[in-house]
Amino acid sequence: MSNSKKLNVSDAVELIRDGEAIAISSAGIVGYPDYIVKHLEDKFLACGRPHSLTLYAGCGHGVPYLHQGDQRFGHSGFVKKIICSHPDVVPELRTLIENNEIEAYVLPQGVLQHLYRCAACREPGLLSKIGIGTYIDPRQDGGKINSITTKDIVRVMELDGEEYLFYDSFPVTAAIIRGTTADDRGNVTIEREALRLESLEIALAAKASGGRVLVQVERMAANNTLKAKDIAIPGELIDAVVVTEEPELYHRQTAGTIYNPYISGEVRCRIEDTAAPKSQLQADDIICRRAFFELFAGAVVNVGVGIGSGIGPVAAAEGMLDRITFTLELGVFGGVPQPAKDFGVAVNPGSIVTHPTMFDYYHGGNLDMTFLGTAQVDKHGNVNVSKFGGRAAGQGGFIDISQCSKKVVFCTYFKAKGFRASVSEGMLNIEHEGEVSKFVDAVDQITFNGKLSREKHQEVVIVTERCVFKLAPDGVVLTEIAPGVDLQKDILDQMGFRPIISEQLKLMDARIFIPGKMTC
Repeated sequence: MSNSKKLNVSDAVELIRDGEAIAISSAGIVGYPDYIVKHLEDKFLACGRPHSLTLYAGCGHGVPYLHQGDQRFGHSGFVKKIICSHPDVVPELRTLIENNEIEAYVLPQGVLQHLYRCAACREPGLLSKIGIGTYIDPRQDGGKINSITTKDIVRVMELDGEEYLFYDSFPVTAAIIRGTTADDRGNVTIEREALRLESLEIALAAKASGGRVLVQVERMAANNTLKAKDIAIPGELIDAVVVTEEPELYHRQTAGTIYNPYISGEVRCRIEDTAAPKSQLQADDIICRRAFFELFAGAVVNVGVGIGSGIGPVAAAEGMLDRITFTLELGVFGGVPQPAKDFGVAVNPGSIVTHPTMFDYYHGGNLDMTFLGTAQVDKHGNVNVSKFGGRAAGQGGFIDISQCSKKVVFCTYFKAKGFRASVSEGMLNIEHEGEVSKFVDAVDQITFNGKLSREKHQEVVIVTERCVFKLAPDGVVLTEIAPGVDLQKDILDQMGFRPIISEQLKLMDARIFIPGKMTC
């Protein structure tokens, strides 16, 4: 009789029962066990089972334009509750949240990662300063994102005269994770994976809760052939191993890449091959090129999703990579962070740690600066990325990172919806003004607290295609405008509040608007 843990996918999904509390390890679809989850979805659509699941998503588990990742759970009755960090990337599931069909909490990404550890150790919860003064604070919304979500899972606690938030722990009765190679005993390696993620932590959490762990891999190896130090998840934690069919569909490295050894860190490429400056500039290029000038030699830098993710290619083109260290919250140190469909990974990573470990590093105050996006900014310097216009977007690691970084550079278009601009003869030309102002009198929800930021003397810069602001003790200060932009018509008349105008107001650096390399 075989003792192999290898199962066909149909038998493996039978291990998932009604009402399970499922944790999945992923970032976008990087590391997502989509082959297993697809068959779980197929089973639900065929017979309505399993149903009433609780879903934990420690990062945004999907991309909006693909029916993959947690999009597969976007069916009425499939999920009854979700605790996540970034539902905006899974609009089919987000719609159910917005329609009050699913109880939903949207917590900081790093907090969720650390709560997996709490579950693994059977601890009651997590004591943290992350989230104070934001919508996570129970004196605001307590992380609850819709009206049917009423139970409090976050409390304010005082210890030695200081305020903290206490996040309740939760059980994980099933974990679904991914690796590259497994043996019959269930030992798993990750050599072709782009990230380590939180696979080990959620497997431990499931075992502590008496649950089961399913792993999706590309291939099997003979027993006793995997090197001990290469094993990312020991077989003692694994209940079922499923080998992916059609890995180009269900086991991609990223949404944009089937497999690239330069991303998984197996080999390195010549960085010059990725570093050509653009010959034509758009509005997002202007934002990233201006934001680039906030970097300094020796800085440890985080790059978030959105426009700011373009900082990596700009730094590569400017020859800055050997003087700074880029990091990504998913666990990457070094290399060139990739934008768009490859966001979350880097080419030529220096090292890759686990997802929770990177947030240990961030929460410890080790970041010199971060480049993040915005949806709204108000006169107090509050920033909202999490809920606006009725949209339950969430924020991923935004709160963890913005609260802990020494310097925050927000990278954003000045207006949204329909905005178009071009660059010619060293000037910005606004061709069609956006319909939605990002600079408002009061944000819909506080994801970054301007008052608390000012109190701790955090440096904050807001870079748009047409102007630059800084957060000062007395408010939001306009410090730079782009050549070709009219101060009154293109900036002040388009804002929901009047900023302080610096006495040293100046034009943005002319080099930003001329294609090619900006620095010597």
